[in-house]
Amino acid sequence: MHKPHRGTIYVEDAKVLAHEAFAGEQYIMRVQAPRCAEKAQPGSFAHLQCDPMLPMRRPLSIMRTDPRAGWVEFLYKAVGEGTRLLSRRKLGETISVMGPIGKPFQPHGDRPLTLLLGGGVGIPPMVFLASSLRSNPVYQPLVIMGSEVPFPFKPRPSEILVPGMPEGVIATMPLLEDWGVACRLTSGAGFPGCHEGYVTDLARLWLDTLSEEKRRQVEIFACGPHPMLAACARLAEQYRIPCQVSLEEFMACAVGGCAGCVVEVKTDQGPAMKRVCVDGPVFDAKTVF
Repeated sequence: MHKPHRGTIYVEDAKVLAHEAFAGEQYIMRVQAPRCAEKAQPGSFAHLQCDPMLPMRRPLSIMRTDPRAGWVEFLYKAVGEGTRLLSRRKLGETISVMGPIGKPFQPHGDRPLTLLLGGGVGIPPMVFLASSLRSNPVYQPLVIMGSEVPFPFKPRPSEILVPGMPEGVIATMPLLEDWGVACRLTSGAGFPGCHEGYVTDLARLWLDTLSEEKRRQVEIFACGPHPMLAACARLAEQYRIPCQVSLEEFMACAVGGCAGCVVEVKTDQGPAMKRVCVDGPVFDAKTVF
């Protein structure tokens, strides 16, 4: 049952290298975890001990890694006791990190127009995936991010032209812009340069400008709140585009033992209960929505 993950999940005492706070109780934390950094793939997550006095760990999606330098970076939001305790961890402190865990995204070369949709704390896996795709000349990623609170970075006007984008929708994530990856931002909060609406609204406007031939080259990858992922699945079905989604569930063990994070998945043999931690977190959208 655990064979695909045997010997690939590590427990490391990770030193906090950087920890920055942003509006909306959002935080970006970088830790020294060389074995996790070496093996992590886009879509992987880690299980962190938030505080020595709190036995239950918390799952956090991995946003960036540097295998050479040995660090792993997370973006998270302080929403409960665990993540609030984690937000108080200081530079130089040690955090127990277990990872990387989970089945990653799997892009297909015959669909090089990769559309990455990230909402809120679903942004990290999209950054990680964009980082991976940019190193392969086959792929042409477009990242659309949405947030109802200020983004955990300072948006800037993009200089990368994206045909089909509405006039004035020019805000981008500086990190992706520097990588040469096309990115646009959406929000209902009226942030300058952002599209007013959901990530799926802007994705639909872009898809509508593509020819049928071009649409056959698109593959969607998404992570975010459950309603957003359901909307992404509907969008993919409408346009007959394959879509992979990364699910977020409460987890206890995160290594497949407790079955506390199971979801119902459609298979060729009928409905089956799958564990988000090790059978996912990435699933084919049409099998879970």
